[in-house]
Amino acid sequence: MNIENKTVLITGANRGIGQALLNEVLRRGAKRVYAGSRGEQHHDDERVIFVKLDITDEHDVRQAAEAIKSLDILINNAGIFMPDDLSDVEIINRHLAVNFFGPLKVTQALLPALTRSRGAIVNNLSLSALVPVASTPAYSISKAAAHNLMQAFRALLSGRGVAVHSCFTGPVDTDMTRGFDVPKSPPGLVAAGILDGLEKGEEDIFPDPYSERIAGGWRGGVIKALEQEFAAFAPPVPADAGDCCHH
Repeated sequence: MNIENKTVLITGANRGIGQALLNEVLRRGAKRVYAGSRGEQHHDDERVIFVKLDITDEHDVRQAAEAIKSLDILINNAGIFMPDDLSDVEIINRHLAVNFFGPLKVTQALLPALTRSRGAIVNNLSLSALVPVASTPAYSISKAAAHNLMQAFRALLSGRGVAVHSCFTGPVDTDMTRGFDVPKSPPGLVAAGILDGLEKGEEDIFPDPYSERIAGGWRGGVIKALEQEFAAFAPPVPADAGDCCHH
């Protein structure tokens, strides 16, 4: 999957990694880029189309899906990140609403378009999807759920020609992580790493120096082997495959 001449939707495209992804797909020659954001945005490049998209709002998601007639690449990037200690169930619910149910709703809504184009879904997850970070457990739980969700989509959609890629990012230097005193990668480097992984066809993308350390161990590890084994249990592709998982 090359970015050149493709139509791309990026959620949370207004800042941080999302903004860096927007700039990087333009640099790589995307034909059209839908920039999803909760607030009004402007971009000087005429290939960019702003889409009002709060991924927790079913009306926004439905309107976006109706507006986007064709799509090659969906990048699920929007997310929230709050420190917690699991004592407040509302913080857990909020993380799940944005980081799990948001990508689920957006992916379901755009599946018919992605099935028609035999496109790709890219999910900006986190290393904390694999192991929780003690200072942000609710965030980690939501990313772990999203990771499992996308493994399921990968198995369900493989017969329809839709590729599913998950990105396990390390710490990134954005507004979100300002309070954390750890080595961080610049958003531009991470965005380039994510798109390099997509263009190379890597199912699991480790886009920065911090995460790249575990790439080999993960790809040759028991969990990846088990994922591939369990994928064999995916139900057969129905005749109306364009509507798979779409309600």
